[in-house]
Amino acid sequence: MSEAAVHVGSGKVRELFELDSERLLLVASDRISTFDVVLPTEIPDKGRVLTGLSGFWFTRTREIVPNHLLALRSDGRSTECRRLEMLPLECVVRGYLAGSGWKDYQATGVVCGHELPEGLQESDKLPEPLFTPSTKALEGHDQNIDRAQAEELVGKERYEEVERASLELYRFASEHAAARGILIADTKFELGIDPDGKLVLADEAFTPDSSRFWPADEYEPGKPQPSFDKQFARDYCESIGWDKNYPGPELPEDIVAGTRARYVEAFERLTEIAFEDYLADPEVVLT
Repeated sequence: MSEAAVHVGSGKVRELFELDSERLLLVASDRISTFDVVLPTEIPDKGRVLTGLSGFWFTRTREIVPNHLLALRSDGRSTECRRLEMLPLECVVRGYLAGSGWKDYQATGVVCGHELPEGLQESDKLPEPLFTPSTKALEGHDQNIDRAQAEELVGKERYEEVERASLELYRFASEHAAARGILIADTKFELGIDPDGKLVLADEAFTPDSSRFWPADEYEPGKPQPSFDKQFARDYCESIGWDKNYPGPELPEDIVAGTRARYVEAFERLTEIAFEDYLADPEVVLT
């Protein structure tokens, strides 16, 4: 890392460094969080999977919306990126009824202001993908909001631009993934504004941390689905009766190995690149 890099922030998974007035360095650690708590056990190579997959998607979606990527560094976990003014929204797209969307539907029949047909089951495919933004919580859980609340945060015109870009990104990636045996049940993005006022995709894109990836050949509505994301670790944490408050539990070796295997399999299926090849040359995902 450049000696000029100055540490300016830490997230649950990433460390953020300032390179200069226009560039940042985003370093993805191997930390894993469940229920908004960072666990004491790391998942080897997890940060490299997130960085490589994001680079892969950034390269292939820049015609839909520009992104912050400038370069991937040789460690496979560091991204040089443009500085942006980030929007105060988590941009969530749902293609299937799962997670908090399923809970909201059970309670009210509505998900973030979208009325859905009666009689849907858990994990059902939705009639159309839904844009369901949430607030960015500094602590605790993000809160689902409706269109009117989101427009108050970013303005009507910007909201419409964000919704359109998010749905186009989801449609592109979900078609790519489905052709390779993975259903993207839902995903979330972070979008920012560049100095010219243009919308820019930032942070990460279609990773096992920001998306629910389901194996298509095992898809069966009416129940939770097996997954290539951190649900495997999340299920373990629930199975031992943890109260979901800090500190989180240590993960046993088999859960660590199983989680890593799921992340790597998602990477290899989606990119059609051997993970070892990415470790040898991270730029392989950018071609």
